[in-house]
Amino acid sequence: MIDLDAEGFVRDLIARTEKAVESVATLAIDTNITFKVDDIVDAVERALPAGYPDMATGEMTRRDLIARLVQEILSGEIYEEGA
Repeated sequence: MIDLDAEGFVRDLIARTEKAVESVATLAIDTNITFKVDDIVDAVERALPAGYPDMATGEMTRRDLIARLVQEILSGEIYEEGA
């Protein structure tokens, strides 16, 4: 089991999601195949090590959080000051 606090979890998940976005986007450009947010979410989920924390709260699952991060990365919103 991986031991991460809430902030560490979010930072790690952002880094993993950024890597997956770059990888899938590069593949899309190289192959001329479009992708969906779920494709990136799947890539992040597949790359997570066994025992990776879920940290789901309420109705938002880890997949929901990853999807939101993907959208914010693609839109640039995550990089805006104060985000």
